[in-house]
Amino acid sequence: MRRGAGRPTMAAPSAWERNMRVLEDLRVGKRVLAAWRDGSEHEAVVLDQRPKDPALRRRGLPFVDPSKLPLARREYYLHYEGHDKRLDEWAAYECLVAVARADEDDTTSCSAGTGDTLVSAATAAAGRPLRARKRRASSLAADSTLQAMESEHAEATKIKNIQTVQFGRWEVDCWYYSPYPDEYCVDHLFLCEHTLRYFRRLSTLRKHEAACELRSPPGTEIYRDMERSLCVFEVDGREHKEYCQNLCLLAKLFLDHKTLYFDVDPFYFYVLCETDEEGAHIVGYFSKEKHSPEGFNLSCILTLPPYQRKGYGKFLISLSYELSKREGKTGSPERPLSDLGRLSYRSYWGFVILSALASEEDGGLTIRELSDSTRIRVEDIVSTLQDLGLVKLWKGQHVVSISEGAIDRYVKGSGAAALLCKPSLLAWPQASGSKTPAKAALPSQAARRSASKPRTGSANSSDSAAAAADSAAASTRHRDA
Repeated sequence: MRRGAGRPTMAAPSAWERNMRVLEDLRVGKRVLAAWRDGSEHEAVVLDQRPKDPALRRRGLPFVDPSKLPLARREYYLHYEGHDKRLDEWAAYECLVAVARADEDDTTSCSAGTGDTLVSAATAAAGRPLRARKRRASSLAADSTLQAMESEHAEATKIKNIQTVQFGRWEVDCWYYSPYPDEYCVDHLFLCEHTLRYFRRLSTLRKHEAACELRSPPGTEIYRDMERSLCVFEVDGREHKEYCQNLCLLAKLFLDHKTLYFDVDPFYFYVLCETDEEGAHIVGYFSKEKHSPEGFNLSCILTLPPYQRKGYGKFLISLSYELSKREGKTGSPERPLSDLGRLSYRSYWGFVILSALASEEDGGLTIRELSDSTRIRVEDIVSTLQDLGLVKLWKGQHVVSISEGAIDRYVKGSGAAALLCKPSLLAWPQASGSKTPAKAALPSQAARRSASKPRTGSANSSDSAAAAADSAAASTRHRDA
């Protein structure tokens, strides 16, 4: 409106109005501020959108373009800037507070940035000798191929395909994508905690449970701690392929960089369980190659979210090293480790190494002797001592410098001793051909029948809708069993 004497002028749109107008044009790649449950606001990137109504997302129905729906009927998949992918989630439009101030046309910015980088690299290479440029070009080609494959994998797995899973007493949120069959990629998946078979409906799970007699993982029980109500089963990937594949799929829901899903024959799986009158309940596991040329004593390790922060990670690590001791080998975990796995290993290595130093009376223990007694690799011992700030330069040589008091304070303060494997309770290796029945250490048949949910039928009965692979978990909610 033209300004004039005595005439009202049109007010400029407020910041809130401008934000709402841009939100109405919300699309993939846009940066927004989203409200968390605690009321705080965090910057996020929109990775995808979908209809809010689950009925519109059912398999077999025609595709519904979410961009054609009203805003209140859409959901947006958000990745929070500066946070791990495990926090990614679907959020309703009402949770979006505003467009982030730094938001521009992200697609244009990214494209321009990539182009500038490529031009700069080419320009910098132009002044180098021809032979060096050829080697550099070959290296860049190999790197670009690897980067392309990694980018393709990251793109295919950036959206969680399962949101929550229910197994046993727990309902948990998933952290990452896992390659379940498409027909089982649902918001809520149901899992049998003993067979690890997965189901889309609770009613189908209940039918399976009514026919399932198993109350523990398959395989051989090699460890039992009656005092702490713990047991461990050694499961051969070749003998129990379906269970181990299901276990790998379950683990992928909580491990970002896991690649083993279906080729389980070359591996043993060591499954840790808590026990009660109803059976053995899976807590976590680690896998190990039967024959590792690199000398790895652990390939993958996971403690399920409901049981984290209880010391079970250190227990599994200590078990892997106890197996190495009995094999007469020095071992190390396969890399890369997850962030939680790295913390568990650092804590375990520090406790074991300093405990060994504290028990040495004359103080003449070498790193090689430490490695021989603990079966921890020399490289891992050195890196741990460096992380603890105990390696110092003295007369031109690197030496370990720490007082006995500092060792005692660290060992006592860690509290890890009560969480480690007890070698006297480990029945491994067993005599050739000896297979301890998994049921032997679990409740009797009579005790099981007196449980709240009696079950009958064959443990090996196959249900075509039930035969496949696994489940999911994370932010944990306890359920009445």
